[in-house]
Amino acid sequence: MCVIFNPAARGNKARRFRRHLDDMAAGIAFKATAGTGDAQRLATEAVEEGDEVGVAAGGDGTLNEVLNGIAAAPGGLDQVRLGVLPLGTVNVFARELNISLNLRRAWEVLRRGKETRIDLASAEFQVRDRTEKRYFAQLAGAGLDARAIELVSWQLKKKTGPLAYVVAGLRAMLETKPRTVIRVGEKIYEGELVMVGNGKFYGGSFAAMPAADLRDGLLHVCVFPRVDFPSLLRCVPQLLFRQRLSEKVVQRFQATSFQMKGRGTVAFELDGEWVGHLPATFSVEPQRLRVIVP
Repeated sequence: MCVIFNPAARGNKARRFRRHLDDMAAGIAFKATAGTGDAQRLATEAVEEGDEVGVAAGGDGTLNEVLNGIAAAPGGLDQVRLGVLPLGTVNVFARELNISLNLRRAWEVLRRGKETRIDLASAEFQVRDRTEKRYFAQLAGAGLDARAIELVSWQLKKKTGPLAYVVAGLRAMLETKPRTVIRVGEKIYEGELVMVGNGKFYGGSFAAMPAADLRDGLLHVCVFPRVDFPSLLRCVPQLLFRQRLSEKVVQRFQATSFQMKGRGTVAFELDGEWVGHLPATFSVEPQRLRVIVP
């Protein structure tokens, strides 16, 4: 087992994790990240060194890098199981897998090593003159949410956690919002915010894609035609009392692949991390990823 640890992870969980490293260390390699991209590089090295479990100890951003590092190594997805120690701000993927946010309980899940296979989602997009492919475990988004992530103050995030995303979201709401166009076969959808789910949860325990299942071979998409303060106010009672959004507020569809492009410059994100700007093609490989679960 190789545990890839983000030492900048926020909060008491990360501090307790650092204190207990010696107790946990028997037979395990611990590799600390020092900056963006390190977790991906270290995960690829772990595959090349013959490790059979790659653990992302951090938030959803660390998880995404570890996943892409495993996938980047030849045979990595067949050789290595992905594990999660949720030390981040939101930990959406851990919530989807029903992994406890308590460190000791999450560690026990890893020690037991129960495996399942889930779908593996990806986005292909252009970076200058080349095509890049990145995988995501849980979610993707385009438009308002990705722009908010782009605007997040990392100093504020360290101090306040999820509140930093609220502040950035309000800033993004006040900007002119370019529209995202989604093409699925011959059908076209268009909106100011697009949520893409491999699983049902988005932004914490908000079941934005209530019908989604990590093993159904589909991406579940939720399109907000408009995102302004009046439309958000209409959403609040639905979330409080129905725990889901009405089809009068959002459009939904499921697909194995689709294309997204922007009318103007539209940002997109994967697993809560800003990636770049549309266009991009999204797709899913059924039950391609091995993960450790309770």
